[in-house]
Amino acid sequence: MKKFAVILCGCGHLDGSEIYETVMTLLAIDRQGCQYTLFAPNEEQYHVMNHLTRQPTEEKRNMLVEAARIARGAILDLKDYHAENFDGLILPGGFGLAKNLMSYAVDGIHTKVMPDIEKTIQDTFTLHKPIGGLCIAPVLLAKVLGDITLTVGDDVNTIKDVETFGAHHINTKEGEVIADKKNMIFTTPCFMLNASVSDIADSANHLIETILENLV
Repeated sequence: MKKFAVILCGCGHLDGSEIYETVMTLLAIDRQGCQYTLFAPNEEQYHVMNHLTRQPTEEKRNMLVEAARIARGAILDLKDYHAENFDGLILPGGFGLAKNLMSYAVDGIHTKVMPDIEKTIQDTFTLHKPIGGLCIAPVLLAKVLGDITLTVGDDVNTIKDVETFGAHHINTKEGEVIADKKNMIFTTPCFMLNASVSDIADSANHLIETILENLV
């Protein structure tokens, strides 16, 4: 049975992990007869957003504690991730990824990456194990890994940025997956396009299916 690690960074698309993308990914993994383990950094979020007003609040929240809402409590500290224990790594999107796991939402191409997530990606990449990125997550992969092929849909500004990081971009429509088989990087655009919840389910399914097809 294949085992996936799924990395979260909170709960909610404006300040943490995108919930639809996360849940649909977990469902896709489960329906393929595979297992998943959830991880998140045990650190404070960049900020907390009111998802009704779409405005920041004065609250302080912890990424691991918030992600545990999605995980129903079954989640581990990112520091406990060991690439050798898993067959693949998946990163759902959400603006929180671009605020918490890296500073792209604030700093653009001058973004900095959280050291623990950079190590997580590099360790998995070094072992030539598949890494899947949904939505904005491919930007993180481009920043950490550089010369890889990926998609962020068709957003011109984001494409320019990932190409600045050294990545090769391919435009996609909803549900499509770009498979960089040489580097074992698999990406799909999700909410980088005008997606419905059904589109997200299709994207997650296709992503996991494509990864499994390329696992030896």
